[in-house]
Amino acid sequence: MFKEAIYHRPKSEYAYSYNEETVIITVRAKKDDMQKVTLIFGDSHERNEHGWVKQLKRMEKVGTDANFDWWSVEVKPEHKRLRYGFLLESERESVTFTEKGFYKSAPSEDRFYFCFPYIHPTDIISPPDWVKNTVWYQIFPERFSNGDQSINPPDTLEWGSASPTYTNMYGGDLKGVIDRLDYLEDLGINGIYLTPIFKAFSNHKYDTIDYLEIDPQFGDKETFRSLVIECHKRNIKVMLDAVFNHSGYFFSPFQDVLKHGENSRFKDWFLINQYPVEKGNYETYAFEPHMPKLNTTNEEVRDYLLNVGKYWVKEFNIDGWRLDVANEVDHTFWRLFRNEVKKIKSDIYILGEIWHDAQAWLTGDQFDAVMNYPVSDAIIQFFAYRSISLQDLKNELTKVYLQYPKQINEVTFNLLGSHDTERIICRVKGNVSLVKLQFLLLFSLPGTPCIYYGDEIGLQGGNDPDCRRCMEWGEENHDLELKTFMKEIIQYKKTHPAFHSRALLNFVEHPQLLMYEKEYEGLKWIFILNPDEEVRHFGLASLSEYRLKDIISGRIYEKNEDVILPPFGYSILELMIVE
Repeated sequence: MFKEAIYHRPKSEYAYSYNEETVIITVRAKKDDMQKVTLIFGDSHERNEHGWVKQLKRMEKVGTDANFDWWSVEVKPEHKRLRYGFLLESERESVTFTEKGFYKSAPSEDRFYFCFPYIHPTDIISPPDWVKNTVWYQIFPERFSNGDQSINPPDTLEWGSASPTYTNMYGGDLKGVIDRLDYLEDLGINGIYLTPIFKAFSNHKYDTIDYLEIDPQFGDKETFRSLVIECHKRNIKVMLDAVFNHSGYFFSPFQDVLKHGENSRFKDWFLINQYPVEKGNYETYAFEPHMPKLNTTNEEVRDYLLNVGKYWVKEFNIDGWRLDVANEVDHTFWRLFRNEVKKIKSDIYILGEIWHDAQAWLTGDQFDAVMNYPVSDAIIQFFAYRSISLQDLKNELTKVYLQYPKQINEVTFNLLGSHDTERIICRVKGNVSLVKLQFLLLFSLPGTPCIYYGDEIGLQGGNDPDCRRCMEWGEENHDLELKTFMKEIIQYKKTHPAFHSRALLNFVEHPQLLMYEKEYEGLKWIFILNPDEEVRHFGLASLSEYRLKDIISGRIYEKNEDVILPPFGYSILELMIVE
């Protein structure tokens, strides 16, 4: 037994309360090292004439990657308290793993064991329940639809008439979004995520001038109010994007610092290294001088930004905040932010833009979820670039979803592209079938999926800024087959219980096919994806106890048949027990 690989930590993603009754406990071990793992547990205060009262419960292997296995179990402690350890059994030995170390025989006293002191309701990570059933659509407002030409900024170009640059404008606005809500509703969308709409200098609006005003090229507050109302009539949620890490160069407090230097009352709003203030002597986002970094430890800055967070929730009833460059803002600020906005709307969704392991922000006191870029990257690296193997893909997906508690995974923000990335259709060099496979996998993963505007019709676009092309509204330029596919999987996600199941994927071993099971209350589906340009066969003999139905075509398979998958094809089989 390779004891050095065995790991557990209480009150973490390895031991947490899922709800007021249930604690989920996980232990990590070396890959293929354990034959059996059993939880030893009991109430820390329950004793009889033999001492501490213990129970045993078998743990299940829930995931594996290149190096480790994870074993997990759910328990419902009667009095909400737990002491626990692990009986680990390999081929050669059996040991008990506790807080104090490893023992040949299980210690009889509870003080040796790990402790989960009590399930406190306020300690339970509780993201908004509605997010679990939401399919998002990301809109870059300047490029989505021009609904009011009277507010076009100077030098606005004709819609789609030139390649996007960092400076050109096409006149997309909030009225344009309102005009296209029927399109989004028909697609099946029930959440829209708008990149920043506040007054700013650039076309992307991540350089805020005024956090409390709508940019005039997008409309005004009444237009935005109408947008939220019209969305809510259609049961569509609205999430805004805010940048609290940095402001824009023309933000009035920064302009005051530029003008008055050390005498400015706003000098402590920013991180100034030297006076007079010049390019290079103040902290910025990514060395960009037009994005001076805000000092969120300053009380006035905190109060100003907290007021921004509350204002748009209270006055316009928005449903979510997506927070840009969230990892570069201090944790204290995010705790205050969550507390303030949740007091106004308890089920508002707080989403952080973090591209790496975000466990430190997902402990229930800051964000509800983060943008799941590690999953995006794994899917794209495998399907688009073939830079990782099939096993690498499965390993990475497993590892990502075991980093966080189950309730976080249920609302994590899954995406394949955004305003920061090359379009998915370009990454696969126009292979629509590969686009379908990636979206099929994305939508069947735990979490809330997002479509970047235009990806559903095959809109082209290279790296930023080319990924910000004008939305194409002429159906003659739509990939209608892809659009139909997207509408179908959106409906599957929203209506089919097994597809919608938020459990971790149970991968089925196969050398060429990506196969995984999803199960919900006895209903089991097997997803079979062929990532290659070769025809692949999957024999059904191993599933002879089931009646198999393809949910796409409705075909019923006989047990001696093969599922034949064309190049880049897929099948979803529903398994029904034969009586």
